[in-house]
Amino acid sequence: MNCEVCQLKELEVEHFEIREVLRCILHTIVFHRALGLVRPKDIDLELFNITYVQCGDVELEKKIEEKIDEFISWVEKHPNKKSQICLSFYEMKNKHYSWFNKNERLYWEQWFVNLHVTHPKAHSGKSHNSKPMVDPEETGYEDRGVRREALEVSLRDVLFQIIKFVNEKKDHVPPINEKALCFPCEITIPRSVLLILPIHVIQNKIFIKK
Repeated sequence: MNCEVCQLKELEVEHFEIREVLRCILHTIVFHRALGLVRPKDIDLELFNITYVQCGDVELEKKIEEKIDEFISWVEKHPNKKSQICLSFYEMKNKHYSWFNKNERLYWEQWFVNLHVTHPKAHSGKSHNSKPMVDPEETGYEDRGVRREALEVSLRDVLFQIIKFVNEKKDHVPPINEKALCFPCEITIPRSVLLILPIHVIQNKIFIKK
């Protein structure tokens, strides 16, 4: 089976922005791969002037939130590293052997979300030569405002990248099962962004099952 891969644009975020950014991206992907009857729910981000859509499934929302928590914990344990989270869709196939049957996951789509978590420098009221700086707090506020606006633009770019991908890549999508809300999927955190292995051989898997 052909497995399509989408590497999303890297986003530079601060720690407190991770949750909202991942919610927006992961729910957008899942919504566009939803099956059957969904109950669309518009969500307004608190940090950005962006609205995205969730499927309206409480259990799915809970699972995604749990995986975001685990991802944030991973980031806290691995500071100053570029971080990556992968959302994969698959279907189950029965493999028949002479003595037993075995279910096999066939992955048909993978989304790699790339984040660069930064730590803003603290602004001091004095420069290195002990001379007072001109409005350091105001300058820091303006700098963060500019950075936040840039991140909002980049996040919008990622959302458009997702929409473009799902509209162009359709031939690999398996037949629809009307009984399921969405295709079976899992979220994984690769050990290193420098070595991206096929998802079925990555050891530290974190699953979402529907």
